[in-house]
Amino acid sequence: MNSAVCQGNRPFNVVLISTYELGRQPFGLASPAAWLERAGARVRCLDLSCQPLEEATIREADFIGLYVPMHTATRLALELLPRLRRLNPEAHLGFYGLYAPVNEAYLRGLGAEIIVGGEFEEGLVRAVERLRSGEAGGEPRFEPVVSLARQRFLVPARSGLPPLEHYARLNHPAGQRTTVGYTEASRGCKHRCRHCPIVPVYGGVFRVVQAEVVLADIRQQVAAGAGHITFGDPDFFNGIGHALRLVTAVHAEFPRLTYDVTIKIEHLLEHAEHLATLRETGCLFVTSAVEAVDDTILRRLDKGHTAADFVRVVELFRRLGLVLSPTFVPFTPWTTLEGYVELLRCLQDLELVDCVAPVQLAIRLLIPAGSRLLELDDVRRLAGPFDAAQLVYPWRHPDPRLDDLAAEVGRLVARAQRAGESRREIFRQVARLAQARSEAPLPGIRGEPVRVDRAAIPYLTEPWYC
Repeated sequence: MNSAVCQGNRPFNVVLISTYELGRQPFGLASPAAWLERAGARVRCLDLSCQPLEEATIREADFIGLYVPMHTATRLALELLPRLRRLNPEAHLGFYGLYAPVNEAYLRGLGAEIIVGGEFEEGLVRAVERLRSGEAGGEPRFEPVVSLARQRFLVPARSGLPPLEHYARLNHPAGQRTTVGYTEASRGCKHRCRHCPIVPVYGGVFRVVQAEVVLADIRQQVAAGAGHITFGDPDFFNGIGHALRLVTAVHAEFPRLTYDVTIKIEHLLEHAEHLATLRETGCLFVTSAVEAVDDTILRRLDKGHTAADFVRVVELFRRLGLVLSPTFVPFTPWTTLEGYVELLRCLQDLELVDCVAPVQLAIRLLIPAGSRLLELDDVRRLAGPFDAAQLVYPWRHPDPRLDDLAAEVGRLVARAQRAGESRREIFRQVARLAQARSEAPLPGIRGEPVRVDRAAIPYLTEPWYC
């Protein structure tokens, strides 16, 4: 055992906590756990999305690391913090993941000694080694807050996490539910969309996870029962060669295994000739952050595609027999009532109603710390002072009716999902509400969405959102 992370005659106890990651078994716990265990630490992973907080484990911890890859996870981590402090006021505290460095000042004010974003595994190991040695951790120079180092990854250590059957399942076209694994073939992104939380940390850089590591991670998850893999890369085609070699190798080894990926509309068109490879190697669906069907909004977000590009991708996927799962940010400072209705009509006309998770009809634009949205004069005029506790710059729409509609749609979707209503029925209710709020309802929204065979649409039981 490496004595660098031993406390006296005992191992240095590290607890890594995830509060929420979209129903996935967290790579962000399993990967650093492997690094810390190799360094000699005793590591316990807690995924509070599907297991209770183990108070005895927290009391024994020398270091508690909270994984904060997204806004929801960070808010939940902050709610948890007082309880952690009551259970173990002496433990060193750290935050790592996308939302750690952009909220550094606030998190340090809450007692965090370690803040690591980007490629965080090596930084966490160095931090834990220094904490063990007794060096003060509160200095900002303690570790680079953002690391974009090219790491040689280790195979994630998943044995300490809840079993895969505790996580989201795949509703398969054949009707059964399949156990889902999760891995990452790359991190970061070479694009700089204004609203994306990846950009303030990676700034247009992406890093690959070595193919042999990804393959080994998939093998262990298949052995644990996974029949489908979600690749969590922000854009699977950032490194097109890496991606294609990987799915080809996975399919050769596991020809019955299916998977899903996330790819930009821009890349789907640029690399259209490779989409057949996805289909042939078991890709069931592709998630793509379309965000809007209004070109003015798309330019504001610097998305790199147009509404016409989106339609071209829909048509391309239909020809190839692939399923597109588009996501949206329908409520922005530039959304109009008529524009929202137009989005609904577009989804209906393109026969995408059953491909869109209802939560995608309710999402309101977030402006987190470091956001490129603040480059825009109109956003700066609308946004209030940064609310550190909420982790956003709050904003109100110039037309209050849009804020009211966003709130109503959010409540409607949440209520209908709790009641187990179908995507079609929820869409129908949202369409009626939107038209009722519009002074000049646009023609074309029908009472019932276009009938698409639901059995042909695979989807995860917990939808993707940012």
